Amino acid sequence: MAYRITLIPGDGVGPEITEATVRVLEATGVAFNWDMACVGAAAQDTLGTILPESVLESIRKNRVALKGPVTTPVGSGFRSVNVALRKGLDLYACLRPCKSYPGAPSRYEDVDIVVVRENIEDLYSGIEFEKGTPEAARLIELISETKAETVRADSGLSIKVISEMRSRRIVRFAFEYARANHRKKVTAVHKANIMKFSDGLFLSVAREVAREYPDIDFEDKIVDNMNMQLVQKPHEFDVLVAPNLYGDLLSDLCAGLVGGLGLAPGANLGDEIALFEPTHGSAPGYTGLNKVNPMAMMLSGVMMLHHLGEGGAAGRLERAIAGVIAEGKNVTYDLKRGVPGTAVGTSQVADAVMEKLR
Repeated sequence: MAYRITLIPGDGVGPEITEATVRVLEATGVAFNWDMACVGAAAQDTLGTILPESVLESIRKNRVALKGPVTTPVGSGFRSVNVALRKGLDLYACLRPCKSYPGAPSRYEDVDIVVVRENIEDLYSGIEFEKGTPEAARLIELISETKAETVRADSGLSIKVISEMRSRRIVRFAFEYARANHRKKVTAVHKANIMKFSDGLFLSVAREVAREYPDIDFEDKIVDNMNMQLVQKPHEFDVLVAPNLYGDLLSDLCAGLVGGLGLAPGANLGDEIALFEPTHGSAPGYTGLNKVNPMAMMLSGVMMLHHLGEGGAAGRLERAIAGVIAEGKNVTYDLKRGVPGTAVGTSQVADAVMEKLR
């Protein structure tokens, strides 16, 4: 039986790393039927929208999607396609494993941390008010009336939303993941010492949910202290659960502990739908150069295989990727430890992984 998967190549380097990933996935012997989908700037140009309804329909139908990175303009232009997908499909849990592979350039060995990030609300909920608009003026006036606080009239405003329901859902997801994967500890990350009514709610709910899982250790860390401790002693941490913004920042930090974003896979999960994608962005400056490391997307493919129940194929593919990293011969520039002129390209990494699969 072939699995029908929605395939979103993305833009920038997305099509290149997607092509490499499709090749190695098919080389495992698992059969796929790919439903191609277009989002982002290309979709805007041809279909008049960054996220066509047909893409959402395809993902809802197939329930599994594999996606390359999509460019999000900084400071202006359209909003994030990634955020729109997560909100539109209620993919409330972002799962980002950060795992050491021998041979990857890093100051650490044997790091194995999973970041569980709430995906829908917090400062990424998209509730913003542009400087100088009537809506911003009304909100500034309300703040003045209710809080006796002065907000400058030339301010832009973003609203931080933390709900009890979504906090409970993501913390419970983290504990269920820890239990299912024989993890020993969950750490809730917050800034409740300052943001007492938003992060404070998240922390209160986390402590309440933790009492339902006496078999798993629980602790909480203030986010700035968490960053320091991750750099000093990463081996003391196992599963981290955090609101949206902190989870985004922590997952990149943890990727840095194990060799960089080129080795950082990710999954966005809901109750019915799973979308797999690398953590890194689209790197438009490298488009078409056959240069960028495809392993983060390949490892996202490993996560997808596990989700599909193809554990044997997932294990073989991960071992093949790990073997290429350990050998150090057919890897991209980011894994070459600064040795000039010896790196290979995106497609050559796929060739090397496929050779290990034979």
